[in-house]
Amino acid sequence: MSDDAIITPASWTALTTLRTREQAEGLGEALEQAMEPDGVGVFEMEDGSGLWEVGAYFTDAPDDTGLALLAAAFDARPFVVSEVPPTDWVAHVRRELQPVEAGRFFVYGSHDSHRVPEGRVALLIEAAMAFGTGHHGTTLGCLQAFDDLLVQGLTPGKVADIGAGTAVLAMAAAKVWPDAPIIASDIDEVAVEVALANVAVNDLAGRLECVEAAGFDHPRLSALAPFDLIFANILKGPLVELAPDLAAHAAQGGHAILSGILNPQGDDVVAAYDAAGFDLAERRIIGDWTTLTLRRR
Repeated sequence: MSDDAIITPASWTALTTLRTREQAEGLGEALEQAMEPDGVGVFEMEDGSGLWEVGAYFTDAPDDTGLALLAAAFDARPFVVSEVPPTDWVAHVRRELQPVEAGRFFVYGSHDSHRVPEGRVALLIEAAMAFGTGHHGTTLGCLQAFDDLLVQGLTPGKVADIGAGTAVLAMAAAKVWPDAPIIASDIDEVAVEVALANVAVNDLAGRLECVEAAGFDHPRLSALAPFDLIFANILKGPLVELAPDLAAHAAQGGHAILSGILNPQGDDVVAAYDAAGFDLAERRIIGDWTTLTLRRR
């Protein structure tokens, strides 16, 4: 995949807040029908306020009068409209993303190849593939949790990275366990293509498999199970739903490293996995995000 400039033209965003989910969803539907934006999002705000946010994305300047009428109809605050200037996103990411250190692991872009320290496990993720670089608290937490297990003497075994994204976690395992069977999966076809590209640039072709799958629903995942280590960096809801299936694919005494969990959600995930046969080994908090290390009973 090319690391050439990715320049987006100018665009506009329109944001407002409402008191209830019903109002927010109604406004979102009305926006789509009346103004035909390029994208609409409806989200519950994570600041504890109980408010809901509705946002719309436009490639042409939106009609202020139309937005004002819709806001009034659904008792929303006036829309805040902002113009997003043309942006070279690869150059922006290169400026903003510095190398990440997580125990023995060093995650970097090619523009920082001169900064790789001696003796570290280096993982190259290009700026154009910024999602899952290790800068986010979830990926960083997983790498730190894996490093902790290695320090504690975890021995090589079969590894699955579920919802792998860039496959940085699977690649970390492949770097330290060169002979272990490792498989990375993601539900998104583009993510699998990104993972394969990252595997190639890290000279790991043939060392790990990348497959498109929802959870463990793939013949190769079934064939390789049970796994001694499972990464699942997704979200609380899918993690809870995945608990019985993850337990079914985990070796007795095997470990799972889970993230994508907001701090207040940690107890719910621990409870779901306790019911599925896992004990909590470690809870790690980085910013707003929790990473759990579990062991299969």
